[in-house]
Amino acid sequence: MSNDVVDRSKRRFLTAVTSGVGAVGVVFAATPFVLSMMPSARAKAAGAPVEADISKLEVGQLLTVEWRGKPVWILRRSPDMLKALPNLDKQLADPASKVVDQQPTYAQNPTRSVKPELLVVVGICTHLGCSPVKKLEPGSDAILGHDWPGGFFCPCHGSKFDLAGRVYKNVPAPTNLVVPPYSYLSDTRILIGVDQKGAA
Repeated sequence: MSNDVVDRSKRRFLTAVTSGVGAVGVVFAATPFVLSMMPSARAKAAGAPVEADISKLEVGQLLTVEWRGKPVWILRRSPDMLKALPNLDKQLADPASKVVDQQPTYAQNPTRSVKPELLVVVGICTHLGCSPVKKLEPGSDAILGHDWPGGFFCPCHGSKFDLAGRVYKNVPAPTNLVVPPYSYLSDTRILIGVDQKGAA
């Protein structure tokens, strides 16, 4: 075997090994840069958009996801729940959702939502920041009375909200529950934190 043949095979072997080591080095060097482009837990808490899968959300069920460190409720309302909403207008402080900063313009409607059957609200009372309890079923309630139509009740100071997150009159909470910016990625996925126009 000639020295020339041996040198070529060594050269090919060394070239292959060096290329492999170089490729691994590039991956290790690039990984921190790629990871830095993904939102951290702190960035998510500060307001990065959050996706929610609503494919398994049944009628009458409520899903809670976290956005900006706050609970966001997604409620799939039944036809009966929607039918009852206009009957409450006289009992509500802001039935037409006229307080502008409580919801995006696309949710300033009788159902306070993009799709009537799906309510998306921040689950924080607008009085002092307590989290209301879900009292979704209509009917007799030891605290709320026999004619409770269903909604949310804040146990801290007694504020009540209907199934559109609208606040009742004569309770401590001054405004409706906040509707965050959101948009639909598909029929089964919601993006909370960014609306249809990309506004946060």
